[in-house]
Amino acid sequence: MEHGDAERTWDEIRTAFRGEIGEASYRSWIGVLTLDAVERDTVHLAAPNRFICERVSGRFGARLQEMWQARACGVRSIGFVVRAGADSEPSTPIQVPAADAIVPASPRLSLSADDSDAPPHTPTTFKLDDRYHFDSFVVGQSNELANAAARRVAETATPAAAFNPLFLYGGVGLGKTHLMHAIAWEAQERHPDRRVLYLTAEKFMHRFVSALRYKDTFAFKNEFRSVDLLLVDDFQFIAGKTSTQEEFFHTFNTLIDGNRQIVISADRSPNDLEGVEERIKSRLNWGLVADIGPTDYELRLGILQSKADEARVEVPSLKIEPKVLEFVAHRVSANVRVLEGALNRLVAHASLVGRPVTLDMAHESLGDLVRAYDRRLTIDEIQRKVAEHYNIRLSDMLSPRRARAIARPRQIAMFLCKELTDKSLPEIGRKFGGRDHTTIMHGIKRVAQLADEDAALREDVAVLRRSLEY
Repeated sequence: MEHGDAERTWDEIRTAFRGEIGEASYRSWIGVLTLDAVERDTVHLAAPNRFICERVSGRFGARLQEMWQARACGVRSIGFVVRAGADSEPSTPIQVPAADAIVPASPRLSLSADDSDAPPHTPTTFKLDDRYHFDSFVVGQSNELANAAARRVAETATPAAAFNPLFLYGGVGLGKTHLMHAIAWEAQERHPDRRVLYLTAEKFMHRFVSALRYKDTFAFKNEFRSVDLLLVDDFQFIAGKTSTQEEFFHTFNTLIDGNRQIVISADRSPNDLEGVEERIKSRLNWGLVADIGPTDYELRLGILQSKADEARVEVPSLKIEPKVLEFVAHRVSANVRVLEGALNRLVAHASLVGRPVTLDMAHESLGDLVRAYDRRLTIDEIQRKVAEHYNIRLSDMLSPRRARAIARPRQIAMFLCKELTDKSLPEIGRKFGGRDHTTIMHGIKRVAQLADEDAALREDVAVLRRSLEY
């Protein structure tokens, strides 16, 4: 292909890409690429730095290759090189195939092997997830320490004793893997000369078993004990696996003795890892152990706002009522994966039916999730909330006093108990000072009647209902 023809083809591809991924993503990744050269059946694209080169090859390489092959039948593969400027030559060309097996551009970035039975020296790789960076990790009180420690490890070239090893633990879907990938990305960007190895404990075991099978344990030991930063995810997987733990123990000691950094994640603290040898537990406690706790309302809302902003980049016409995110943050109190899934469901619904995401749509679309994670309100909570709203004592709710300033809030609390709980009238009556169920029924009917006539009372009931439901 002539260079002029290649330039015209490249212009067509960039125009098509802008339409596919949106203006913001295009400017960040595709717009900064230039056509570098065409050699035989390979098109070489130039990126301004190694980081963009790796990100583009991993995220868009396969699609770029499809586009070139569709427009230029002689093209079989795409390569990437780093060029700091239009007229500069790269110190070392970096060939990044965008074909069947896209590999990291940097020869110093080593990622986890797949689960095949190939011998350990086979260059099989597993890419880091492009979504998991520090700038996309929303920080709250429950993960503040873990995030700060992870950043420190990624930024520091030489590990500090207090952070080596760094052990992150927490429940499913709370962000452990996100931080592990973020550390690997950041460390490689800041220190390109460091050899970074990320993998799960399961893959560590499979590689070890494969090394035994092919009688190539020397290559295995050399691979894992020569890294500068080792990240092992889901460490609980090797519980009860004696031989794997033995190999990990020696790998751990070699790296620590060589002043290399280790980061480990698990679903529980080192001391609670059943089936793990005591000598390993002891070493896991040497450095910093950071807990990632359950999300609170503020953190969940922050995550939803961040994800909604990302969704608007992909779907510019997307409109989400502010109350929707508050509703989801209150009512879906599970882990972050479920929370993001709830938002994805709303975005998909909106894009398919062509309507904005409203509170009514959220109630309809997320009914099953809301029911699954619904917080069970109690009569005590309702009484306390109503008493606070009207500035009366909680004991007044149970007293026989009939003054209007006491009786009306009491009736509103009865009404909300019937609306928001599954308790029977006699059960509600017992919680209101042993009142008869007919008294409760009268109070409920009276509030329903007044709500039709009195806008202020109707608004009070609505405000209290929202504060209790959310």
